[in-house]
Amino acid sequence: MKMKVEQPGACTLLLATLLLLISGLRVRAIPYDHSVTTECLVEPQRARYEGGIVVNPGFDQNLRGWTVNGKGVVEERISKEGNRFVVARNRTHPLDSFSQRIRLEKGKLYSFSAWVQLSEGTEIVSVVIRTNRSELVRGGHVIAQHGCWTLLKGGIVANLPSSAEILFESQNTEVELWVDSVSLQPFTKTEWRSHQDYNIERVRKRNVRFQILHTNETTLEGTTVLINQIRSGFPFGCCINHNILTSKDYQTWFASRFKYTTFTNEMKWYSTEIKQGEENYTIADAMLAFTKQHNIAVRGHNIFWNNPTQQPQWVKSLSSEELQKAAEKRLNSVVSRYKGELIAWDVVNENLHFSFFEDKLGRNASAEYYSKAYKLDQKPIMFMNEYNAIEYSGDKAVIPDKYKKKLEEILSYPGSEGISVGIGLQGHFVSGQPNLAYMRCVLDSLATTKLPIWLTEVSVDKGPNQADHVEEILREAYAHPAVEGIITFSGPAIAGFKDMQLVDENFHNTPVGDVVDKLLNEWKSGSVQAKADSRGFVDVSLFHGDYDVTVIHPVIKSSKTLNLSVKKQAPQEIVQIHI
Repeated sequence: MKMKVEQPGACTLLLATLLLLISGLRVRAIPYDHSVTTECLVEPQRARYEGGIVVNPGFDQNLRGWTVNGKGVVEERISKEGNRFVVARNRTHPLDSFSQRIRLEKGKLYSFSAWVQLSEGTEIVSVVIRTNRSELVRGGHVIAQHGCWTLLKGGIVANLPSSAEILFESQNTEVELWVDSVSLQPFTKTEWRSHQDYNIERVRKRNVRFQILHTNETTLEGTTVLINQIRSGFPFGCCINHNILTSKDYQTWFASRFKYTTFTNEMKWYSTEIKQGEENYTIADAMLAFTKQHNIAVRGHNIFWNNPTQQPQWVKSLSSEELQKAAEKRLNSVVSRYKGELIAWDVVNENLHFSFFEDKLGRNASAEYYSKAYKLDQKPIMFMNEYNAIEYSGDKAVIPDKYKKKLEEILSYPGSEGISVGIGLQGHFVSGQPNLAYMRCVLDSLATTKLPIWLTEVSVDKGPNQADHVEEILREAYAHPAVEGIITFSGPAIAGFKDMQLVDENFHNTPVGDVVDKLLNEWKSGSVQAKADSRGFVDVSLFHGDYDVTVIHPVIKSSKTLNLSVKKQAPQEIVQIHI
């Protein structure tokens, strides 16, 4: 029989009863289950959401609702414990398995889950949605294995109303594919937004209670408390490039909005050592001086890039021995030069898609560079940084299981004890509706590492409704409890940003720029004014960040000013102020 699992926790239960006031109507929000079971279990858990729109999700009614897809044999089996599941065998094509017809509704987001197992070995198993136009949309992936059940979690967005089929894919047709507890839960956009709003209130804000007291410990009713946020506690920034050094307008525009940045190219090896042995950090140094002047934190990007086409030209022809010496010199030079001045390093960029250094220097090359970089400078978090992890569901090179496996290799490398590592997700989205359901499930899975997750290079190609899609992506990222920072790869037209411009040649906002400014304002508390009640209390909910607080009593003509830092700690903080 299937395992009965307790609900994910109090937060989910609270969300299940959350009522939203929408257009004058009270709408009950269907809860979203963020949890991901990483263990391989002897018996599968029950279908989430009771299967959603899937008929016979746990195969308790034999194969009702399910049909054979392609060639092969599909049959129901029963485990020793009495659990029923479906098996596909004698397969000749990766998509030969079992299928169920469903109806997708335009605009809805669908959360998928199932438990999968193989008759032998390990293999990636994917869920595939085939639309009535024969389009194949991959909605999630997991590395399944023999002897236990693994959770496959995914998601899709329906851009058009369509009849469709749920399929399962496994490249190795020699093995049997076992599946159980299949679920496909639809959410309206209103419900999806309610999940985001709930999470923002829960993880980005904190309740603060001020108690205003006189020096003789009596409370002071009617005292005015002025609260002004001076810095956000959530890193939401934007990249810059060398053009900022020659444009006062660019400098003023950027410094007035952002406190976090990444240099697009200026710290990369091909920028600082164009000719072998001739290092030149002039531009990167000047850009760093600008950020220091304006109290802007910088992510280092990058020490190395594993793409063979993105090396300095002279590096491409080096022998393995020569490359080892040149790379060692590069790492020591750039990390030591900026020691203590950066909050993060992208150490070996895109080392799931590419393997330039591993091919030349051995399978542990990347892991060794993470370890050495950390030993040179322990302040910055050492990030992996990959594309297509959240923006494209069809790329199996960067599925969460592979990301986590690479992180394990880095952390287990001899000498890497105590290293601070992070997960960088670039987020270069093409035009069109982003698959937020897939994005959320990937974040859910990577969150199980308990490591900091940043969206590091967010961009959206030009196309219809670009600004709306930018807002959807940024809001999804900000609302996810595991995301700790966002950097967009965008900027002004004069700096060469073509796909995702925030301002035009005259520094007037584009529609995307309006979205970014709106979110910057929405995700801060700004200025708050409140009066103390009869017990001297003032209760406020504040976004994480730094504040100036001024307390003024109208009668005794006394005032006091203090600094307050609101952090992600206890549910409520009590601040006593004596005036």
